[in-house]
Amino acid sequence: MLITFKSAAAPEVIMLDNLAQYLLGIIGKHLGERGVITHHELPGAIEKLEAAIVVDKDAEAHHEALHHHDERKHHEMPVGLAQRAFPFLDMLRASLRENADIIWGV
Repeated sequence: MLITFKSAAAPEVIMLDNLAQYLLGIIGKHLGERGVITHHELPGAIEKLEAAIVVDKDAEAHHEALHHHDERKHHEMPVGLAQRAFPFLDMLRASLRENADIIWGV
């Protein structure tokens, strides 16, 4: 199922429900049929998501350091939290600048 996040300050962000549930969980929200992130909640939400991205990047760097890769083999870089969360984080930041709420399920 697709979840569409809307804000007056940014274009819509559409994602699969499992990613939406994960990202909302990071910021302390629950994916319900409908929901809102108020502009008062945005600073904390941004801080939590940015911290989770740092932890994810550190874990990936640690994993890469532990697993020596043959440089002759080409391997794709896995998509991390930073890439998956970027559109949502961008929406959070834009909404904070404009004092706008973010809603879904409406």
